[in-house]
Amino acid sequence: MANPSDQETLVPSSDSVSFLRHRPNSAATASSKTILTSDQNSATDCGEDSGVDRSFDASMRNRGEAEEEMKAAAEDGVECREGIARDEGKGAGVALPASFLYRASAPAHWKVRESPLSSDEIFKQSHAGLFNLCIVVLIAVNGRLMIENLMKYGLLIRAGFWFSSRSMRDWPLLMCCLSLPAFPFGAFAVEKLAQHKFITEPLVIFLHVLLTTAAIIYPVFVILKFDSAVLSGFTLMFLASIVWLKLVSYAHTNYDIRTLSKTINKPSYPRTTCIRKGWVIRQLIKCLLFTGLMGFMIEQYINPIVKNSQHPLKGNLLNAIERVLKLSVPTLYVWLCMFYCFFHLWLNILAELLRFGDREFYKDWWNAKTVEEYWRMWNMPVHKWVIRHIYSPCIRNGISKGFAVLISFFVSAVFHELCVAVPCHIFKFWAFIGIMFQIPLVILTKYLQNKFRNTMLNYLKPGQVGNMIFWIFFSILGQPMCVLLYYHDVMNRKARTD
Repeated sequence: MANPSDQETLVPSSDSVSFLRHRPNSAATASSKTILTSDQNSATDCGEDSGVDRSFDASMRNRGEAEEEMKAAAEDGVECREGIARDEGKGAGVALPASFLYRASAPAHWKVRESPLSSDEIFKQSHAGLFNLCIVVLIAVNGRLMIENLMKYGLLIRAGFWFSSRSMRDWPLLMCCLSLPAFPFGAFAVEKLAQHKFITEPLVIFLHVLLTTAAIIYPVFVILKFDSAVLSGFTLMFLASIVWLKLVSYAHTNYDIRTLSKTINKPSYPRTTCIRKGWVIRQLIKCLLFTGLMGFMIEQYINPIVKNSQHPLKGNLLNAIERVLKLSVPTLYVWLCMFYCFFHLWLNILAELLRFGDREFYKDWWNAKTVEEYWRMWNMPVHKWVIRHIYSPCIRNGISKGFAVLISFFVSAVFHELCVAVPCHIFKFWAFIGIMFQIPLVILTKYLQNKFRNTMLNYLKPGQVGNMIFWIFFSILGQPMCVLLYYHDVMNRKARTD
């Protein structure tokens, strides 16, 4: 039978615990120094000093298990190695033997703590495991959709997507494309004449306006006159829009240099030292692979969905919502591949070949908290062009910031409509409305960002709501709706023509 004195030391009475809690920290520290650093010696000393049953010491001889338990106790605010347990919530020191901390009578709760998923703690935790779960679920869901699509439609990829006989016969569009460099050469000749004072400044402005206008009207006329393939028309309009932007920038920059020629230094571009040929080849291979992936997703997933859908504004509402949501996944994948293929791979390839050093073609637009941030970060060349040649001149001429933003979005909307509506031979202004609709979305996401920054609802970080709304309107609703609207309008136009 155990000695009564031993029983008293095994389970400390309330008086003894109270005494221990109110012991000075210096005394607790002094007593802790007598405990050895070795696990077995520490357990032995604690047992001799406090009368703890040695059977517990035998159970703690497994070094790995003891270290894990010590580590777990340390995470709870208990300093076991020194034989001291501290109540972090109250800051009181408790001088208890290390072995006592693992007894049934030892306190299990030492301080006030929140659950990891509570509103105060959720963003203090690491969510790497949940992120991995999302990736696994994404792979599983999309894998099932791929299998379902292949079982339902078979392999739909065709060579006609790349080498359509109709596209190969679009010689007028090809000749128009090859003649586009004539406009930059004309602008260069105008600037040479202006440099040598052969023509006056008003005539220089008139000639530049004439050249820039012709550079965009000429391709529109060719596409509308010849009933070409949509892909060929889109490619031509895309290139013509780039030429137009370059011509405006060239004329505006040279005019500004002539105006400020005595007050500014000669500008220079950052250049790289050499061309990395192996790097360029690798990027070209990636570009080809991602272009093929886009074509596969368009042929295999997007085309069957839009062909089996009704016009979103004329059919059943629930059916339209289901089609839009189903179409949102492949259109988002195609759009992301397009962004990576063009803005990252292709523009970096051109920059490498031209030894151009500034490669900031985009920023982290995927973290955009508002729609305004997205438009400022996802396409840096166009954004800088708009700021330099539209927004800032408007501000310098006394136009308000709000109206300058409206003009900037209006110009962007016009070119989006031209690049989509002209190749489709349909002017329903869906693209124009979609871009102009960004203005109220800018206001809405700004309002929500400020609202949740002030209130936070104790759940979300600032900007998360704006980021979610951006993804919903832009990727889940906007792009699929645009695809459905233009597809059915194109099909209806072809039916009427036939």
